[in-house]
Amino acid sequence: EWRRAMPEGVCLVETRTLLYDVTVEGLGETVKQVERAALELASAEVDVILQAGTAVAFFRGFGHDQELSGRIAAVTGIKATTSLTAVVQALCTLGISRPAIATSYIADIDARLVDVLRQSGFAVAAIRGMGLKRSIDMGKVMPEETYRLAREVASSGPDADGIFISCGNLRSFEAIERLEIETGLPVVTSNQAGLWQTLRMAGINEQLP
Repeated sequence: EWRRAMPEGVCLVETRTLLYDVTVEGLGETVKQVERAALELASAEVDVILQAGTAVAFFRGFGHDQELSGRIAAVTGIKATTSLTAVVQALCTLGISRPAIATSYIADIDARLVDVLRQSGFAVAAIRGMGLKRSIDMGKVMPEETYRLAREVASSGPDADGIFISCGNLRSFEAIERLEIETGLPVVTSNQAGLWQTLRMAGINEQLP
């Protein structure tokens, strides 16, 4: 999704942290790899580093995203953010205070996301997850399924003033415009917000549809 939306002249450098199961145990193993992955990216002299697994940044509670950004910056000397940090900023920028949330997660991870968002000042109108545990299965979900879930959860939260689709491994870009047209609500997704904030932090201010 990022490569397809990247402005001309911008280079995307990626590395991976191993994540098999999106559970507390699985995410706990993933966060142990943050410094290693950050140093790999730093060797390419990147301008900004994004920790892009959304659940990685919230499963340990409010403030964990800032801790991760601090760890990355400390080991590399490079500006850093997380998808969760970007999502919170995007929701605030769009004036969304009661998001309806669609995720790929199991119930425990959904509950942790709700808790962090509430501590961040949001009132969650509704949330529904796909109940997937394996990260690889999340990456196989087709955009139409993501669209349907987001549409359903928005309908179940009649006082929602926006939609948030959470999961960096979930394809969402194809669903955004259709959801905004059909529901009349602004849509924020993990990858969309992460790309937006990272580009802005790198000093790139092009307006992308």
